Amino acid sequence: MADTKIAGIMRAGAYSPNHIGSDTAIMNTVAENLRKRGFEVNIYTEEQLIDGKVDENIILNMCRERESVSILQRKEDNGDLVINSGYGIENCIRERMARIFAANNVPYPDSIIVNTDEIIRDKMKDNGFEKVWIKRGDFHSIHNEDVTFAGDAAAAQELLQEYFLRGIERAVINQHIEGELIKFYGILDGEFFNWHYIFKDNTSESTISSKSEVKLDIEKLKEICDNAASVLDVKIYGGECVVSPTGEITIIDFNDWPSFSTCRSDAALQITRFVMSQVKEYKQGQSK
Repeated sequence: MADTKIAGIMRAGAYSPNHIGSDTAIMNTVAENLRKRGFEVNIYTEEQLIDGKVDENIILNMCRERESVSILQRKEDNGDLVINSGYGIENCIRERMARIFAANNVPYPDSIIVNTDEIIRDKMKDNGFEKVWIKRGDFHSIHNEDVTFAGDAAAAQELLQEYFLRGIERAVINQHIEGELIKFYGILDGEFFNWHYIFKDNTSESTISSKSEVKLDIEKLKEICDNAASVLDVKIYGGECVVSPTGEITIIDFNDWPSFSTCRSDAALQITRFVMSQVKEYKQGQSK
């Protein structure tokens, strides 16, 4: 594989709030693993991709910039191997994701999608919403404030107005779900799947203690997460879900190529193996 060149593209810092070091670490670890196995891996920034400095036909990426995603889509259309797909990255934008999940019966909170200059009190009442999460719908999150809890309709309206003033045009309003919060990581079509409980206060998307008080079906959890990854077209994924006291699983967030911060070594090894298998298939396809 010494003649195989791979581009690894880091995520722009603006799209790694509080995770710049972890996002960098997972890409660097995968790159080093691939180098040990004979691949040539060159690391780039999103800015370098946009400037046309990436000419490898095999691309591993954590991109989020709009222009970067468009470039990745064009490269994929031209026959390059792109992991994760630019189309999958775009599908993880919350408005698109909410619509895709609804169309494919992926368990997701009841939601309404609105313009940020709308009056939403009546819509919330009509949908039976009280506690909700206001989430940026028009693009990937940049600030922690792009996902915000509101305890009632008045608070939700105020937060939506703040989004409007920040220049955010669209928002997804998720109904708050009571249950235990779980973080998950996985590789679609691979062997790796990792999960753990998270405890936060009552303004998080969990209101039960982090002790296992729920009836969690791990196989069902993996099945739901893999299905979500499949319909979004995201191979390397992570996210969060809420598990109700009766064991009902609902995905509340889904991300393309997360930091894998709690399981980096194992994840990097499995990502390396997955990439190698994808490269092998890609090269076999080219030789036909």
